[in-house]
Amino acid sequence: GLSQYSSDPRTEWDLSAFSSREQVLEAVRNLRYKGGNTFTGLALTHVLEQNLKPDAGARLEAEKLVILLTDGKSQDDANLAAQTLKNLGIEIFAIGVKNADEAELRQVASEPLELTVYNVLDFPLLSSLVGKLTRVLCTRIKERSHKGSAGSAVKDTPANTGPQLSPSDLKISAVTSKSMHLAWSPPLRPPKKYRVVYYPSKGGTPKEVVLEGAVSSVQLSNLTSHTEYLVSVIPVYDTALGDALRGVTSTLPLSSPRSLRVSELSHNSLRLSWKAAQGATHYLVLCSAAPDGAED
Repeated sequence: GLSQYSSDPRTEWDLSAFSSREQVLEAVRNLRYKGGNTFTGLALTHVLEQNLKPDAGARLEAEKLVILLTDGKSQDDANLAAQTLKNLGIEIFAIGVKNADEAELRQVASEPLELTVYNVLDFPLLSSLVGKLTRVLCTRIKERSHKGSAGSAVKDTPANTGPQLSPSDLKISAVTSKSMHLAWSPPLRPPKKYRVVYYPSKGGTPKEVVLEGAVSSVQLSNLTSHTEYLVSVIPVYDTALGDALRGVTSTLPLSSPRSLRVSELSHNSLRLSWKAAQGATHYLVLCSAAPDGAED
């Protein structure tokens, strides 16, 4: 399976999409590069929630491996998301190109780092990694499969467990230009914590609030006015993530001054008056002389 990401991760194809090497190679040839930001944490969460579920082709008995390919430093918390995957027994290989942050790669990747972290100066040099990486991946899968069959505890990525592990009925209320209130119905089995992730739909830094599992509402503040926000409520258990609850809403525009009036005109002055804009602390008054070209 393959997903691309910038500020919004996008699944290109699921694990169950193709059944032959030729089909996969053809899909790679037709792939179009997705430019943009580098929200690696959001991408790893997307892979866990969307791509490693049984309905996307993930087999419960199979080893779970994620190969992260990045050419920049993450603009959100990649380590937190990576830790969630690793806690679920998912192994992460991190490959950096050009401006990737090696310290971050080493934080995100699974142990042993000498087998899971790679860094090259430019994209054409990735071809030099293919042989070694293929051997390492195949060896790791065999080792982990053997441990699992020998009775070791290998955690599986949870299946979609519906209302038992997933919240429902997201309600977004009290929306202002700077804030909104979220509330939801908790799952039948209360989670250990909730991760509430929110960010502007047209690109922007994702922000996150972590709540205790007994809480089922939150006030989001310091938002940007007149902006569409995507919000996700993700329940976190000791060894699983429930399905995220998602919503979208827009903050209100800032209020404007109204009823502009001009009075007390003289040869070099005039008086302006208006009805106040709610919440405004200052006003900027711009005056341009007509016709164009005269001094402001």
